[in-house]
Amino acid sequence: MASVGVSPEQSEQPSEKILLPRTSESEDLKRIRHTFSHVMAMAVQRLFPKAQVTIGPWIDYGFYYDFDHPEPFTEADLKKIKKEMIKIINKGLPVLREEVSREEAQRRIAALGEPYKLEILEGLQDPITLYHLGEDWWDLCAGPHVATTKDLNPKAFDLESVAGAYWRGDSSRTQLQRIYGTAWETPEQLTEYKRRREEAKRRDHRKLGKELGLFVFSDEVGPGLPLWTPKGTMIRSTLEDFLKKEQVKRGYQPVVTPHIARVDLFKTSGHWQKYREDLFPMMGDSEEDGFVLKAMNCPFHIQIYKSALRSYRELPLRLAEFGTVYRYEQSGELGGLTRVRGFTQDDAHLFVTPDQLDDEFLKVVDLIQSVFKALQLGDAFKARLSFRDPESDKYIGSDEAWEKAEGAIRRAVETLGMNSFEGIGEAAFYGPKLDFIFRDALDREWQLGTVQVDYNLPERFELEYVAEDGSRQRPVMIHRAPFGSLERLIGILIEEYAGDFPLWLAPEQIRLLPVTDEQLGYAQQIAAQMVAQDIRAMVDTSGDRLGKLIRNGEKGKIPVMAVVGAKEQEAQALNIRTRAAGELGSLPAAEVMDRLVAAIANHGNF
Repeated sequence: MASVGVSPEQSEQPSEKILLPRTSESEDLKRIRHTFSHVMAMAVQRLFPKAQVTIGPWIDYGFYYDFDHPEPFTEADLKKIKKEMIKIINKGLPVLREEVSREEAQRRIAALGEPYKLEILEGLQDPITLYHLGEDWWDLCAGPHVATTKDLNPKAFDLESVAGAYWRGDSSRTQLQRIYGTAWETPEQLTEYKRRREEAKRRDHRKLGKELGLFVFSDEVGPGLPLWTPKGTMIRSTLEDFLKKEQVKRGYQPVVTPHIARVDLFKTSGHWQKYREDLFPMMGDSEEDGFVLKAMNCPFHIQIYKSALRSYRELPLRLAEFGTVYRYEQSGELGGLTRVRGFTQDDAHLFVTPDQLDDEFLKVVDLIQSVFKALQLGDAFKARLSFRDPESDKYIGSDEAWEKAEGAIRRAVETLGMNSFEGIGEAAFYGPKLDFIFRDALDREWQLGTVQVDYNLPERFELEYVAEDGSRQRPVMIHRAPFGSLERLIGILIEEYAGDFPLWLAPEQIRLLPVTDEQLGYAQQIAAQMVAQDIRAMVDTSGDRLGKLIRNGEKGKIPVMAVVGAKEQEAQALNIRTRAAGELGSLPAAEVMDRLVAAIANHGNF
């Protein structure tokens, strides 16, 4: 999964948790889905002889195959293809592996007249393996597959959609048609998957964001650049204020940095060399005097650290910023709030002595866990130890630095007894990470919080502090972002809550519903008193009948509604109904305000 955090890579509720088999856990499903992809390709080439196949892997929840075909595939075509696939499955064709020489593979591909296979063959290492479906169809493939199509359940798969895909992911090359399918071991699993897909559509943050008036996108502004409405901005501000207060308690100091910087800054950090294609184009005549939009905050915070000679007495120095960064994501990779071109990170960088590293790392993890608790996300997390791949040339720095950084993360996980696993190759180019992987109500996984240990950027920027013995020493950096990015977090929360935000986060916490215009003044007076106590209160002044006022409040997912009739006005009371507990009846207005203040402060329900 792509990650979002302080590294340059921007790594997408039912009442009960339902866990379907996941491809990472089931070798049988890998074989089933991979074989289904071959069956689909065979069916397509039977029905559309001009179609040429390219690649067709298994993926989470299904499979796909890319085709070069002169005519676009339609919904009617998908139905025909599925019907043909069932015929192939019911024949019980054997799935046979054959090992051939490169020359023999070239000869057979030339006989078929399929240039894509030839290009695929060029990138394969010996031995070359083919997989056959019966005697009529084969493709270059390394497997794995089932033994026969009898092992596929014709009632446990479906074809879902057609999408465009460039050959080799290169927009300058041929645009292919990608047919997606889903496949399972049993029809019951397929039914549950489809139910969850419908639930995902209901929860889609793009749909709910529009219905609830939280954010918009504008073609005139550009794709991947969300515009936050007053309601959406209130959610953002509430999250920011919450984390800022937590950070102040824990000794963080706020900073603000610019949105652009010289190219040289990112050359020193290594981001320019490693991720130049992800940065927005340079402004200026040359790299020597050019500027780019910032894609990460760490080099800026490093400059604040370097602005004075630091003593060991000043460390740890914790600098925090809600910094907006920009990354040039490809248009096809954008998706609502979860993949954007401009986003705000709850970024902080801690400069610590080596002796302080372990303790500060544990404190950061504690902060992240307190954030998850406040967001009511429960314990649906596991920690990924995102380490480097020793065989890759992606990383900078010495083996010694990496071993020390990875050791610090291992010690923290062991100390806390965290549910964890290793992700080799998932590290940032300058240091390993502890990433918090959240599994949502629909069993999808997202990376949220991240903590990174970095010995390399202090070395590249020649950071120093004066140690107790008067010598100059290098600090260690901790990069951390409990939210990751506000945009992505809010998109995930909209779907997790199905738009029904907890009271403390809701943009409108209570709505007062005057039964007639005679109660309007009283309702506005109470609302003003609530606002003075930092309660987000609104009065419905539409003049609609009470039933419609309540329906509108339900549609807007308002946590608390207060009906204001003649009796309530006379008794200085409010008739309360909440989304969490239903109708509570008439309560004194002063008591309602006190309970709201307490519930909001404690991140609880009314």
